[in-house]
Amino acid sequence: MFEFSSGELLVIAVVALVVLGPERLPKAARFVGMWVRKARNQWNSVRDELERELAAEELKRELKAAQDNLRKAEEEIRQHTHEAGHDFGQVRDEVRDAVEDRPAPPPPHPDEPVKVNPDVASPQAPPKQRDSDVPTG
Repeated sequence: MFEFSSGELLVIAVVALVVLGPERLPKAARFVGMWVRKARNQWNSVRDELERELAAEELKRELKAAQDNLRKAEEEIRQHTHEAGHDFGQVRDEVRDAVEDRPAPPPPHPDEPVKVNPDVASPQAPPKQRDSDVPTG
């Protein structure tokens, strides 16, 4: 705050001793010391408050940047979701069109017997056991 060399302090002490005298010098020194201490405390208080406010501003800037990044990511996700939904809708429409465009099978004639697929209609018989697979007991 104040920069005094030792020579300057010695000159100030001699002048104070001559002007104030030996009786009032200790009281004046305490008074000056008290005011210097108060000034330093006030300066430190102001400096600390400024540092806190600057730190708060920096924190606000960082939070704003993080919030902006999150909003950008949210917008990208929404865009990709919208595109995927649009693509899904196109595929759904294509499948629906393909199913609707397929000709229906002709209705069976009442005189024709119903054709049954033998693989589907009959249950599969279990495989026959060999003589070697039968337990001998």
